[in-house]
Amino acid sequence: MGTAWLSLGSNQDAEANLLAAADALRERFGAVRFSPVYRTPAVGFEGPDFLNAAAVIDSDLDPYALNDWLHALEDRQGRRRDVPRFSSRTLDIDIVFYDDLVLKGPGNLELPRPELKHAFVLKPLADLSPDYRVPGGDATLAALWAVHPEAASPPAVDALALG
Repeated sequence: MGTAWLSLGSNQDAEANLLAAADALRERFGAVRFSPVYRTPAVGFEGPDFLNAAAVIDSDLDPYALNDWLHALEDRQGRRRDVPRFSSRTLDIDIVFYDDLVLKGPGNLELPRPELKHAFVLKPLADLSPDYRVPGGDATLAALWAVHPEAASPPAVDALALG
């Protein structure tokens, strides 16, 4: 059993897809803690704004099996993998941390997740676990957010609540 911190995002039918993902996570893993949902612009391509959030789960799956389960959930929500990686999507869920593991796995599995540098990943995680220390470093999520370039003007909180 391990603890996983997840980043969730969608910019296609975002409310419905994030709510469906939240339900699926609760159904599979039981108690799930969710951050507020933030509205953020697309990064790396032109597209509609994203709704982004973070979740913390206790998982009986190792990081590889969890990553596979999350990809299957994305696929069930209509995620297309035949389009450029940086494009609009129905659902994107990444494992950002799994306990204190540091690893590179198959596909895009990397812990900690390099997208932690983006406000849309860091801010929701800092809301959930401000005192969590990032593996491989000494900084807490709160400390990383405090020095982030967007900390003075954080993303807007959306009215959608996941948990």
